[in-house]
Amino acid sequence: MIGTLTTTAAAPPTEPGRPPQPLLRGADLGDLRLPNRVVMAPVTRARATGDGLVPTELHAAYYAQRAGAGLIITEGVWVSEEAIGFVHVPGVYSAEQVAGWRQVTDLVHALGGRIVAQLWHTGAASHPDHLGGRLPAGPSAVDPRERSFTPSGFKPTVTPREMTTDDIAATVADFRTASANARRAGFDGVEVGALGTFLLAQFLHPRLNRRTDGYGGDRAGRRRLLLETVDAVAEPWEGRRVGVRLSPYWADGLFRADAGTLADHDALVAELGDRPLAYVHLRGPDRAAPDTAPDFAAFARYRRLFRGPLIVNNGFDRRSGNAVIEAGIADAVSYGTHFIANPDLVTRFALRQKPAEGDPATYYTGGAAGYVDYPMGGADRWRTS
Repeated sequence: MIGTLTTTAAAPPTEPGRPPQPLLRGADLGDLRLPNRVVMAPVTRARATGDGLVPTELHAAYYAQRAGAGLIITEGVWVSEEAIGFVHVPGVYSAEQVAGWRQVTDLVHALGGRIVAQLWHTGAASHPDHLGGRLPAGPSAVDPRERSFTPSGFKPTVTPREMTTDDIAATVADFRTASANARRAGFDGVEVGALGTFLLAQFLHPRLNRRTDGYGGDRAGRRRLLLETVDAVAEPWEGRRVGVRLSPYWADGLFRADAGTLADHDALVAELGDRPLAYVHLRGPDRAAPDTAPDFAAFARYRRLFRGPLIVNNGFDRRSGNAVIEAGIADAVSYGTHFIANPDLVTRFALRQKPAEGDPATYYTGGAAGYVDYPMGGADRWRTS
């Protein structure tokens, strides 16, 4: 069976009378061997403030602090200059960027971690301020009605130009080159970012993709770019080292989910099962209220369609993470905001400790504050949840 997940390590010791936590069991996701199933989700942090959008020692420290994760998935990184659509995000398209990421991966590996790079292209959700005054390009000339974080603050998006078939071919080539660069930079694999409001999701969505050629027109045409991209980024790797992140339940603006888009994702996820993927990474629906659990049925829908390993995301805590794995719905759970304030999140989960809260005011501020200064444990070490 494609992508069969097997246990590779025993769970750590637990308190007497308590069963092992499923999150702490080892697993194989394709050819990625994880000592636990607590995955660090991609979280944009806007810390590449120098010339050339090069990762720095600050990035190395940030990811190294979180090397205890079963798998780190980096913030989305640009596959080319044309992909840029958010301020101070690093790329993986230049030699200098590759060298900067090598510092990151070497340190994570020295501490026993595993790390993959999420490849990102914002497409029509970019802004001319990121592109030297040029219009961004998307599947069709449709304003996505989003906001782009530019050097002078958030600005509304504009009507993009429609990508030509040559543009599309060049974009696929950019993803392939970025994937090869990620391997040279020492990453353990790559994740194709096809979620939210960005380029690959734009092609998947009929409200944004109004093309009548082979990259639009119907469900098969709309998913063609993503499938070609997945095939391209897999070329530099041996075995199963490529993941895909999707957001079938996105609830915002023109990208909001409906019965049609969910059916489109059903067909897409089923077809992805024929690719040599390490995993599919699903962002689920937002929780109905802060004190409610994620909707397990929303993820189970795709578990039935995809034969390989499944990572689930959005609104999970330790208890619900353990429960979704125990139920057989997911093989791993990814955490974003929890990892911002808890570099030692796996240890906290192992000790059944309450995670610390992060400071949203420092998420995109560009410096060390709120980035690498969260304590590894602290005075609340024995407060449990």
